[in-house]
Amino acid sequence: MADLQDELSAPAEAGDLESTRPTAEEDAPSDHARPAPTGPVPADTVNAPTTPAPTPPHALLARHPVADGYCGLPQVLRTLPWYDLELGESAVEADLPRLHAGGTGAQLWAPHVAPDAPITSTLEQIDLITNIVSRHPEDLRLARSASDTADARAHGRIAVLIGPAPASAAADSLGALRSLHALGLRALTLSGTSWASDDGLTRFGEEVVREMNRLGLLVDLTGASAATAARVLAVSKAPVTLTRSGAHALNHHPENAPDELLGALGEHGGLCLVPCSADRTGPALRDVADHIDHVRRLAGPESVGLSGTYDTGDAHPEGLADVAGYPSLIVELQTRGWTDAELALLTWGNVQRVLRSTEFTARAARHRRGPSTATPEP
Repeated sequence: MADLQDELSAPAEAGDLESTRPTAEEDAPSDHARPAPTGPVPADTVNAPTTPAPTPPHALLARHPVADGYCGLPQVLRTLPWYDLELGESAVEADLPRLHAGGTGAQLWAPHVAPDAPITSTLEQIDLITNIVSRHPEDLRLARSASDTADARAHGRIAVLIGPAPASAAADSLGALRSLHALGLRALTLSGTSWASDDGLTRFGEEVVREMNRLGLLVDLTGASAATAARVLAVSKAPVTLTRSGAHALNHHPENAPDELLGALGEHGGLCLVPCSADRTGPALRDVADHIDHVRRLAGPESVGLSGTYDTGDAHPEGLADVAGYPSLIVELQTRGWTDAELALLTWGNVQRVLRSTEFTARAARHRRGPSTATPEP
């Protein structure tokens, strides 16, 4: 948050301070002062608003780009015989020209995991992501930390973080999880396993969370049961995330978060990334804005972010058909009273905070414990 606070709280430049000094006319004796105007004061000058005009969306996103919490681009590219991300690719929703046009500064690229070969398919997806990024060094940069994402932004690149992968990617093996982390995986979704079910976390599931804390992996609760979410919040020392969840109170999609979870997420410093998905939020851009407002109201402005869910097969709201639509969403939020500081947290600052906090937690955890050798209960 330090870089964000420095930008938002920067002192006035020397020229700005100088411009506020009295002019020679203002310093002149009162008997030489110009007479005060007479007559009625124009109505439009009475109680004139002092609130500064909103920053144009492209200018705001140039300083605080979108850190997008979920993109399925690798799996789509894997199915195409040929593609050109640099010049534009009609078969995807997140090519390079549209990523730049929409003000995207970072994306989480989610590996697709085949149920019949979870580890092999995850390794193949990580290999594909690494190769895609390496082929576009002027536009993309692989990131493994908050410092990497900030450095990519400073050099005009889009940071690519690998994840979230479903928990099945590690095949119930903490050794496999450590290997995937070493290859670049940075987020894991805790649902759909025997140790993170409707009944909550098993003892092995709790050990998975502790090992993720030790490694610095983001814990994703998207689709997790209420019992699992509650136990993860109790066990995890790092902030937890919802990488693609809207508000269940506004849309009853099964992966949307209930109000109780959103409130608890805010209390624990977590982050809900609201998706641009017609199924999860609604068919119009304003529906996405409604969910963002709802999450901010319950969890706080430091616990809400954006998740495009592009190239996942989801239909998208009108006005947000691809990643180039983010400026329109910023305009909608500005009309609802969002300040530049709040928008800067929404787009970039909150994701950076969670990444940094997760890394700090990992450094501390490594001093307390070594790699876990736990295995699932029979």
